[in-house]
Amino acid sequence: MTTDNGSKPLERRKKLRFAIRRDLRYKLLDEGAVTATGFGQTLNMGSGGMAFASEGELKPGGLIELSISWPVLLNESCPMRLIVFGRLLRSQDGQAACTVDKYEFRTQSRAMQPVPVMRTDSMLQRWADAMRRDEVKAQAHA
Repeated sequence: MTTDNGSKPLERRKKLRFAIRRDLRYKLLDEGAVTATGFGQTLNMGSGGMAFASEGELKPGGLIELSISWPVLLNESCPMRLIVFGRLLRSQDGQAACTVDKYEFRTQSRAMQPVPVMRTDSMLQRWADAMRRDEVKAQAHA
């Protein structure tokens, strides 16, 4: 991509992104409630953020959990998932971008679930609660 004068545009990202296509499930939390769930596919990933295709428009600003199929097997036999927690930055025309604030690897069942599983132990909710507590502590010390 180049600008009108033929020069390359400035890269605003602080960390590199890598083009990688993997199936994912997402769950969006806004004001303490799950407002959207669905399936998609990663478009690019980096340690600071990622872009993905979604089933529809998502409301930016909410906290998001992405569960991404990982291409490498644990011990050459166990499928893995990359679980990403972040904040949804933008969503337009079926594509969205979010920060990567926390991530962890989990083992997964051999078959992709046909419907996003709504766990009662919501990792996303626990992460959001911890973030709110940290913000309150920071404000109290400021």
